[in-house]
Amino acid sequence: MPRFAANLTLLFTEVPMLDRPDWAARCGFDGVEVLFPYDISMTEWEKALNGAPLALINTPPGDWASGDRGFAAVPGMELQFRDSFLRAAEYATRLGAARLHVMAGVAKGPMAEQCYTENLAWAAAQAPGLTLTLEPLNPDDMPGYFLNDYDQAARIIDDLGLPRIGLQFDLWHAARLHGDAHAVWDTHRHRINHVQIAGFPARNEPGGGGFSLPDLCDDIDAHSPQIWVSAEYRPAKGTAQGLGWLTAMKARSALIGD
Repeated sequence: MPRFAANLTLLFTEVPMLDRPDWAARCGFDGVEVLFPYDISMTEWEKALNGAPLALINTPPGDWASGDRGFAAVPGMELQFRDSFLRAAEYATRLGAARLHVMAGVAKGPMAEQCYTENLAWAAAQAPGLTLTLEPLNPDDMPGYFLNDYDQAARIIDDLGLPRIGLQFDLWHAARLHGDAHAVWDTHRHRINHVQIAGFPARNEPGGGGFSLPDLCDDIDAHSPQIWVSAEYRPAKGTAQGLGWLTAMKARSALIGD
């Protein structure tokens, strides 16, 4: 059975951020991820994690309130991208993050793609010990975001040909972008190095959308057992009260002897 991580940005918001890793562990998660850890020092994070695995962080987005969503694909923002990437790489390395999601930013057109590929190649060379992920985001949630199609992301990954850059499969965004998240998974499974799950269409607890979580986990076990499956959803009520899906997956794992 895959390892399950709790996305601390969306889950356990009933308690302060630095209390959430402990809550996640006590509720049965194997590790955690956090979208943007940068408002808290690495020393504080080390203490809060207390040895818990960190599955993923994102590169800094810039000024979110002003519309920034990263810089990797934004022409003219190369210096901002490099500064933000090096900061993210420092956090990821010190905290032992398994994956670093490189945010593309708001941009479009051939110049944006050229900027994106050049920045990604630079980033991979600067951080040879890190595995990078690219995540397509749907335009309803992230208007104007450059990377908004799984086939587009796959083409860029294939053109780069760098084994440490892979595809981040978010069930919610895949379903919003392409309608059939299962087809996206089947097409791009060999490129995927991180998975995020949520219910569809409400983005609450996992379930719905024509995607079987047990089947997904079996497929990961068979082909990519190193992949983390992260719960990135908005709990319908309290986080702990909605973890029946995790309890069921753990019980299934015990039953089949994983």
